[in-house]
Amino acid sequence: MTSPTTGIHHVTAIASDPQRNLDFYAGTLGLRLVKRTVNFDDPSTYHFYYGDRTGQPGTLLTFFPWAGARRGRDGAGQVVRTALAVPADSLGFWKERLTEAGVSGLKASERFGAHTLRFADPDGLGLELIEDFAANGGVSTSLETIPDSAAIRRIHGNLVQLRGTDTTASLLTDVLGLVPSGSDGEIQRFRPRGGEGGGVDLVRDAGSSPGSMGAGTVHHVAWRASDGDHQARLRGEVLGFGLQVTPVIDRQYFRSIYFREPGGVLFEVATDDPGFLIDEPEATLGAELRLPPQYEPQRARIERGLPGILVPSR
Repeated sequence: MTSPTTGIHHVTAIASDPQRNLDFYAGTLGLRLVKRTVNFDDPSTYHFYYGDRTGQPGTLLTFFPWAGARRGRDGAGQVVRTALAVPADSLGFWKERLTEAGVSGLKASERFGAHTLRFADPDGLGLELIEDFAANGGVSTSLETIPDSAAIRRIHGNLVQLRGTDTTASLLTDVLGLVPSGSDGEIQRFRPRGGEGGGVDLVRDAGSSPGSMGAGTVHHVAWRASDGDHQARLRGEVLGFGLQVTPVIDRQYFRSIYFREPGGVLFEVATDDPGFLIDEPEATLGAELRLPPQYEPQRARIERGLPGILVPSR
């Protein structure tokens, strides 16, 4: 390992109803819709990006909302929970807000010495708010109904369920450069060097059935590379570990490579550059449907095929 990642770039999940997804993440959770585009591999569906005010790497939750998508099933080889960092002493606010929004099944807990609040989104995606002192000084989303002292700051990490964790743990440390950060019961934690970027928790369940992809499940986890050179070095590390990895793919707002970690979870390495401000100013991020150049000639047909949506006001 010569080029460690600085943490999570984004987490992408599958949803069903796009309006319901918008209402929950841009409304209830107060994240900013920083980009409204289409799935570059399937332009018949949206791709929503939520994050902080400018969509900085490390703050991004993204969704492919396939209308009518069947429900997925959590299991081995999947991310079963995504944790979002909030400032210390803010879970009381969130418990009240989520209860008023009709979110059921709220569960207060503690992991690695931090207070957490577990729940699921409307499609059943496992989420967790975790109080993190490092998040107190981060950039908030500035939604008027959510005070800065409680606003979600960034992705804290993901809980990955595997039948065996040893080879995946080696990938995390030897290829991505994450650092083992202790255990809590059956859960092993790995964090980026420096400790403030998003990391990953592994839990071993040798008898678990494989999960299935669908609405309410994570599609992939993307790790940060500062630029193309950093990404190329990480790609070489993945190949040297014996895994297959894609060529570089241009996603317009970053460049990506993909591979499956030994337990089956799809990983991506995405560049920090060029970011979301290349085609929209900060003030109006997410206001219009943005298409990559290859789909611009088909804009009228694509727009007709996409469901109408209303972005919650800020």
